[in-house]
Amino acid sequence: MKDLKKFTDEQIVQIVRTKNKELYLEIVTRYQEKLLRYAVYLTQDKTKAEDAVQESFIKAFINLNSFDLKKKFSSWIYRIVHNQVMNIINKHKKELPLLDNLDFDDGKDLELDLTKKEIQERVNKCINKISLMYSEPLSLYYIEEKSYEEISDILRLPVGTVGTRINRAKIMMKKICQNTK
Repeated sequence: MKDLKKFTDEQIVQIVRTKNKELYLEIVTRYQEKLLRYAVYLTQDKTKAEDAVQESFIKAFINLNSFDLKKKFSSWIYRIVHNQVMNIINKHKKELPLLDNLDFDDGKDLELDLTKKEIQERVNKCINKISLMYSEPLSLYYIEEKSYEEISDILRLPVGTVGTRINRAKIMMKKICQNTK
């Protein structure tokens, strides 16, 4: 097929539905890293996150015909991952360890990497003290770069509630981080 980068997610989904099921690999390629990062953030366990993302891709493929092409595919797939992760969290509530850090290794500048790692460790200490109700929309907005509307679709919350939770999370983070040094 031609250069797939030109096609929107929704166009690829339409092609997968009607002509070429193998093009679903393009969807997986586009979203695997992002969804894994999101799932690791939520589960704080890479293995569980990998399982959740894999299951989500399978569920999305099976239910691809139920996706409304007028909506954003990214919100739909994030919602599937969200649901899968919440099932895992509820199933393994007492097993989940704290997130140690997120990987910033770009291999360029050791000093810059160390600074980023220190900042990330501090942010993780702070964000782990905030309930998931507030930290999840904050993560979707800042880490996954989702709009309020997309977060609203993913979390099934009104846009106003998303904004309120993000603002409250920022206030909580500021207070917590000032006290965590």
